[in-house]
Amino acid sequence: MVRMPEFGKILPFPTRDAMQGAAQRGFRDSRAERNRMAPALLAAVNAYADANGGGEGYFPIPDAGLHIIRAFHEMDNHYVYQPSLCITLQGGKEILIGEETLSYGPMQCFVVGLDLPACGRIVTASPDQPFVGITVEFDIAIMREVLEKLETPVVATADPVRSMFVADVDGALADCVLRMVRLTETPQAIPILYPALMREFYYWLLSGPHASDLWRQAVPDTHLERIGRAINLLRQNFAKTLRVERLAEAANMSPSSFHQHFKALTAMSPLQFQKQLRLLEARRLLTAEAINVAEAAYQVGYESPSQFSREYSRTFGIAPKRDAMNLKAAPA
Repeated sequence: MVRMPEFGKILPFPTRDAMQGAAQRGFRDSRAERNRMAPALLAAVNAYADANGGGEGYFPIPDAGLHIIRAFHEMDNHYVYQPSLCITLQGGKEILIGEETLSYGPMQCFVVGLDLPACGRIVTASPDQPFVGITVEFDIAIMREVLEKLETPVVATADPVRSMFVADVDGALADCVLRMVRLTETPQAIPILYPALMREFYYWLLSGPHASDLWRQAVPDTHLERIGRAINLLRQNFAKTLRVERLAEAANMSPSSFHQHFKALTAMSPLQFQKQLRLLEARRLLTAEAINVAEAAYQVGYESPSQFSREYSRTFGIAPKRDAMNLKAAPA
């Protein structure tokens, strides 16, 4: 799981000087290069999924912070996104965060800089042309290492409007992710070589024209980092009543400034954010634990089971009891 680039802008890849060096190694920052890399990356990801059970589902790559998903049909997944870069290789996907919807297709990615509860909706998928995607989790420690070693310092711009955006994936980054996936063919090499590939990954992200939009994830005491502290407090105490003043204190902001920045970065108010956390945990409890709807409501902080049922149905599109029955009956 910050004025981020406007949705659909190209991700920050190499600067002019960096591109000259990359061109010598065969990386051309162009649509043609991206189109050349797409089939190879898709084939490598499918090969990994086929070698690890096949079919559709979720395929984590151990010790690498990579996660592959393959789906043969349209579906919704509600969960908390962590800071990461999520690439669609085939098919199409929508992300519903607060009242906003972001869409992205093949060789585009969704970048998120905070823990955010959201609905990931696969909108284009079939058995013949499944949805295929790969997520790279952000490692802030490595990102900071790369940032400190850049010869040209990143220049901060105005704080972004959102902590998430959609962008195109260019050839250099795609090639780097491809080599990450191919490391799975030699598992013993992952602990040794993967950190170096992650440094390359962050180089492409932090040396381009929109580097300042990702810079805030690595630098302490930005508004993004402060709101992140408040989000951690919310996640640890989502079932309790938390006053805005307490959250603002965690973020070292005034209540009015905190509320403004929180909504700007997350597309929802702190109360809406907490409600999403409660409903996601309630859904987990109903599915994984042998408890009824009223007990799930009380455990996540609701005083009224009827209010809980209304808000649950509004969020997930189905009554909690029926939803739990469907989820328990669904194939693993």
